[in-house]
Amino acid sequence: MSGIGKLAALAIGASLSSAAGAAPAAMDSADALVIHAGAVVAIPGEKSLGPSTVVVRDGRIAEILPGYIERPDARSIDLRDRTLLPGLIDTHVHFSFSPETKLWSAAVDTPEDVALFAFSNAKKTLEAGFTTVRDVGSDGSSIHALRDAVNEGTVVGPRIFLSGTSLSIVGGHGDMSGLNRKTTEALYPYDYTGACTGGVECALRVREAAKYGADLIKVTSTGGIMSQQARGLGQHLTDEELTAIVTTAHSLGLKVAAHAHGGEGVAASVRAGVDSIEHGTYLDEETAKLMAKRGTWLVPTLGLLDARKESDASPAVRAKMAEARRVAGRNIRLAVQYQVKFAFGTDAGVSPHGQNARQFRLMVEQGPMTPMAALRSATVDAAALLGQSDDLGTIEVGKYADLIAVAGDPYRDVTVTEHVSTVIKDGRVIIHDGSASP
Repeated sequence: MSGIGKLAALAIGASLSSAAGAAPAAMDSADALVIHAGAVVAIPGEKSLGPSTVVVRDGRIAEILPGYIERPDARSIDLRDRTLLPGLIDTHVHFSFSPETKLWSAAVDTPEDVALFAFSNAKKTLEAGFTTVRDVGSDGSSIHALRDAVNEGTVVGPRIFLSGTSLSIVGGHGDMSGLNRKTTEALYPYDYTGACTGGVECALRVREAAKYGADLIKVTSTGGIMSQQARGLGQHLTDEELTAIVTTAHSLGLKVAAHAHGGEGVAASVRAGVDSIEHGTYLDEETAKLMAKRGTWLVPTLGLLDARKESDASPAVRAKMAEARRVAGRNIRLAVQYQVKFAFGTDAGVSPHGQNARQFRLMVEQGPMTPMAALRSATVDAAALLGQSDDLGTIEVGKYADLIAVAGDPYRDVTVTEHVSTVIKDGRVIIHDGSASP
């Protein structure tokens, strides 16, 4: 871990003494945690189990037994009036910023500031029941430090898979616009923002991301709604550049997530072979059919516009927001109609952190899809997109003990996920009855 990462981790660790860091290790004297649940959604999309006992050892699920089995020598949690679910997965977050982050923040924030801010956002996300995330676009190395600190057990946070800096055209969404030239060049040089031109340079950016620890590659194939430029939402990177990025990433074993709003950019990204389309605001029928045929995922981020008021935005951004709102929900409706694979992703960072579960109701309302399908998108399907189905997404013996509890039946009312009473990650109790575990 870098010096900055260690310093930030130490600071974060100190802050944990009054928060989730007080949570005890799940493996107390008998090296086991016993959970009595009133119902268990073991495999979202399939029928729930009735009253059950789930036994956790060494951070993984060891047994799933019908009824309530007592283990007097083990620590136990009584969730007989709750439904137990797999930990939720958000495949599109940005921990290094929030809706309140200012355009000029890099002029005042140090890497340590960003790491601590990211930890705060990660903590909110974990306590909301999201035990795994994919961070798809955060500048610098602060998120790398946070990911590594979580993996090493230095701090408590959700499991993080990250892309690091997004790849972009010069001046595109992912590069910086809106500041004067001298400030932009000082704060946001191209090698920092991931901007590239031509297939060779774009391939280089992929290799650099892999060199410095990216788990996947994020590319901004089109303009962005919130970026400070008025060039619309059309295709930015050329077909040649997109193909170079995808080919290079896949040769290194990395998946590619493509931010794409405009229809031409979505279609070009799919043709280039990206693994997922992020947003897909102007997805059309022809491209939806192609995505279904090729197995390309959609991450619809339906709450993207809810957190931003047009009055707070620049004229360029206001125009793009108004345009996108006119077609809101069409992407998920086409995905349902043409059986495109989709995974849950909120764009938290653009929307508030810790309120990720609010998207479930939008998926049900705008799809329309069943609560069961919406829940599956944040568990079974999200784990598949991450390539982590062996460890995540369901409550099965051998998988990580990432578990949450809610009051009520999420198959009947998916909004119960907005109020999580218990969160367990890797067998460790993070919150219980809605507050940090003592």
